[in-house]
Amino acid sequence: MGGGRARARTWQTGAVHPQDYSARTRYRRPAPLYLRGQGLGVFLTSHGLAPRGAVTLEVKGRRSGKPRRTPVLVISVEGQEHLVSLAGESEWVRNVRAAGGRVVLKRRGARTVRLVELPVEDRSPVLAAYITWEGRASAKGAARTARYYFGLGPDPSSGEIAAVAGFYPVFRVEQG
Repeated sequence: MGGGRARARTWQTGAVHPQDYSARTRYRRPAPLYLRGQGLGVFLTSHGLAPRGAVTLEVKGRRSGKPRRTPVLVISVEGQEHLVSLAGESEWVRNVRAAGGRVVLKRRGARTVRLVELPVEDRSPVLAAYITWEGRASAKGAARTARYYFGLGPDPSSGEIAAVAGFYPVFRVEQG
């Protein structure tokens, strides 16, 4: 994908591919379709109408001071919740850092939490869990996740996952 801009592509059958976040750049801009649907995603996740694990992250904007909301997926690894920024150094990541990690997660209610960014060397297990997340329908879904979100083959090794970990900020969720 040229210029770090990701685009949704269509399957040969006409279905839409997952967002392609595999480019090795600091920031991977979501496709226009994803940006237009973000408001709907926020509504669905906030009201518990999205897939299991999906929540709305609300954080104070670092420049405006206004609440900014984005849908994210909570991944559990060894009983601890985590968030992954597929887009890399996205606006929500920058806002979380500026807010000292203080955010609100919403799904049929709200909870104030603190997000702690993991160092690159500790991200691999969380990224591996993201790829194999049980909410995906099949191994085929996991293979698509590995390919389109991380630019990896259908069954990536821990070394392959570690090699891309620096491109995907990961946060551990802690009680507020």
